[in-house]
Amino acid sequence: MVRAMSAFKFQVPVLLIALTLSCSSEDPRLPQSLYNQALELTKSADKKQEAKSLMELVATRYPDSPAGNQAKKDLFLLDTLLKLDIQDRQKKVKTTMRRTMDALTRFQQQKGEYPSSLAQLVPEYLETIPETTWGHPFFYRPYVKKPIEDVPGKRGAVVQRINTKYDGYFLVCLGVDLQPGGEDMAADYVVVNGDFVSDKLPLPTIPLPQPVK
Repeated sequence: MVRAMSAFKFQVPVLLIALTLSCSSEDPRLPQSLYNQALELTKSADKKQEAKSLMELVATRYPDSPAGNQAKKDLFLLDTLLKLDIQDRQKKVKTTMRRTMDALTRFQQQKGEYPSSLAQLVPEYLETIPETTWGHPFFYRPYVKKPIEDVPGKRGAVVQRINTKYDGYFLVCLGVDLQPGGEDMAADYVVVNGDFVSDKLPLPTIPLPQPVK
């Protein structure tokens, strides 16, 4: 099932829908008026998906009008622009995640463990708390790989040692919809201990008990 891209995939404004449904389709000015509004939306980088939705409305509802025919042609260009925009945003997300991974590595090397939150990276390792290109936070979870470890003792006895230092972490981008799974801008990116892994969730199980800090 395709999940809606809530923060990125805009819907046609309610006012425009109401205008379309309330006005007579015989009004020759309406197709051009809606097309002009769609054209205006294309000028905004964050409203191209909204413009596409309105163009599709014009092309479908008024297929034989001049505005409908022009909307059909414009849809090909909009699709290309949207795909390029998606690729650019995805690239920026991965770049931000790599920069965050590098900061986490440097923190661990100097402090002996990973931070309990990304806020601890600021300002020494990062200028600001990292977030996605659409303004959402990353999911970060540090953990201890082996909370309880068996250690050889004297005369062959085995004793248990409790580890409390964070030596592992998850760093996840849940996509623009903030939900697991999805495609395009809703796609997930998952980092486990400094390496990108499969974008399919759920995350690997964290061993228990974990220290409380």
